[in-house]
Amino acid sequence: MCNTCGCNITPGNRPLVMAEKPKNGVTTISVLENLLSKNNNQAEHNRAHFDAAKVLVINLMSSPGSGKTALLEATIKRLRDSFKIAVIEGDLETENDTQRIQAQGVPAYQITTGTACHLDAHLVHNALHHFSLNDLDLLFIENVGNLVCPASFDLGHHRNVVLLSVTEGDDKPAKYPVMFRAADLMLISKTDLLPYLDDFSTSNAKQNLQNLANAAPVIEFSSKDSNGLDDWIAWLLSEIKTYTELLQTKKTQRPKVQQEGQFFHTSSVKPKFYPINTKITPD
Repeated sequence: MCNTCGCNITPGNRPLVMAEKPKNGVTTISVLENLLSKNNNQAEHNRAHFDAAKVLVINLMSSPGSGKTALLEATIKRLRDSFKIAVIEGDLETENDTQRIQAQGVPAYQITTGTACHLDAHLVHNALHHFSLNDLDLLFIENVGNLVCPASFDLGHHRNVVLLSVTEGDDKPAKYPVMFRAADLMLISKTDLLPYLDDFSTSNAKQNLQNLANAAPVIEFSSKDSNGLDDWIAWLLSEIKTYTELLQTKKTQRPKVQQEGQFFHTSSVKPKFYPINTKITPD
């Protein structure tokens, strides 16, 4: 999959690829596996930094336009007087979202990935040089809008939140299982539009998540009318409390990084396509 589109290579890990010396027996697969291994090592390094500073890190994932930045704006307005918050923004281009966050009076740093459709641990580590972690309580990472690749990369964060906009369809957890299996919380966003979208069922969306054997909580949320904001804030406060208690026992939290997604980022196996009505027999 990503061997074809090239998203394995990001501005963060490109120096690692360039450092690979051609040698007998080195294949594309071994290079990709090495990249993934180095990403995981960097993620653990990042998490050690976060834990030393006692900063809970939340990774926000969704398709483009699902309301991640609007969620952050509403969250910052509610919590900025109680917690020290910062945001890392990920997009292919522009600093639009970073400017929106900075307008809320909190530090934000933009990562522009160029062609890569996800953030990786190296990119996040580079961004950390622009923050003083010891001055933070809560760090949000707004990942690149994409319902596939971001779920496969550990950034060193602690929790995954996946947004599902009511404009996308209630079947998205079934269509994009790798992403929604990674969710520690699913937010159904833009619920103020539900009266105009009779083809979206929140109960169907929740059932499709449960069908993935994911018992993560689900919160219905609208940044327009603040519906669900109290529930979202309560979830965040509970996560901060749990994380703080874990640190006191010298433990930490880790996200649900999807092994299935990691396989597709290193495998050369390509799917087979057959004409309609073709009778398929085992190889």
